[in-house]
Amino acid sequence: MATISKQGRRQRKESPEATELLVLELQAIHNAESQLARVVPRLSKAIESEKLGQMMDERLEEGERIIKEIEGVFDELEESPGRRRNVAAEGLINDAREHVQEIEAGPSLDAVLIGSIQKTEHYCIAAWGTARALGEAVGQKTAVQAMDRALKEGGKFDERLTALAVKEITPALLAQGSEAEEGGEGGRGRQGSGGSKRRASA
Repeated sequence: MATISKQGRRQRKESPEATELLVLELQAIHNAESQLARVVPRLSKAIESEKLGQMMDERLEEGERIIKEIEGVFDELEESPGRRRNVAAEGLINDAREHVQEIEAGPSLDAVLIGSIQKTEHYCIAAWGTARALGEAVGQKTAVQAMDRALKEGGKFDERLTALAVKEITPALLAQGSEAEEGGEGGRGRQGSGGSKRRASA
C-alpha cells in the first residue's frame, strides 16, 4: 500500500501485477454496487413513472447478483472485498440524491434521474469491461463470466432507459411545460398512478 513520507507526500506503490489489479477493480465494483443497493430504494420512492420504478427494482436485483458473483471470485482468489470506498461511484450517486432533494416528484425529476442513473451505469460498464479484460488476461474464468453477464445486462438496461426517456418521460415533461404555460389546472403532467408517491428522504 502507498505510504506517507515525513514531508506529507504520498509515496507511489510498486507496480501491481495483473491479478492484484483485477482484485482492486473488483473491490471498486463491489463497493459501487453496495452503495447502489442502499440508495436505489430511496430513489425509487421519488420516481413517478411506474415503468422507471420497475426498472430500478430490476437494477437492484442485478446489482445483488453482481455482488454475489464478485464475492465468489474473491473466494477463489482468497481475497476480500476490502473497505476502500469507491469515491467515483459515490459522487455519481450523491448527484442523484441531490436531485431528489431539490426537484419535486414528477416528469422533471424522472427525466433528471434517468440521466443520473445512466451516468452511473456508464461508469459501471467501463469498470466491468476493465475487470473482464483483466480476468481474461490472468485466466480468471469466474470473473470473466460474471463481467460478461454484467456487460450484457448493463447494455440492455441503458438502452431501455433511453427508450423510456424518449417514449414516455420526455413527452410527459414537455406536456407539463405546456400545461404550465397555458395555466392549466395542476400544471403538472402525471404518469400512471404514481402521483401519490412520496419523495425519498435521500
